[in-house]
Amino acid sequence: MPKLTNTIIEAAIDGFESRKRKIDLQIAGLRSLLNGHPAESVGAEGTARPLKRKISAAARKRMAAAQKKRWAAVRGREVPAKGLAKPKHKLSAAGRAAIVAAMKKRWADKKAAAKK
Repeated sequence: MPKLTNTIIEAAIDGFESRKRKIDLQIAGLRSLLNGHPAESVGAEGTARPLKRKISAAARKRMAAAQKKRWAAVRGREVPAKGLAKPKHKLSAAGRAAIVAAMKKRWADKKAAAKK
């Protein structure tokens, strides 16, 4: 038989204890089914965790609005009212004309290249 050192023995004990915990969790789940109660979700340490709550979409929206309001207060500015977004940048007439001219030139070049 090979010589067993303390580290090997401790590792074996740890392995057996982790297996025992898993088996205990499975037994607890089966016992809860026998009692007619649904099995609780159980963490790795064997402690029962609370089940997650489902939150409605309306509640999530209220929570998001409240969080935005809190952050705006921290940053020292007011939250814009609904429907009042930041003003969009407007394209000047000269800018629009430049874009139109560039597009016309591009299409003319493309048509000319297609005819060749």
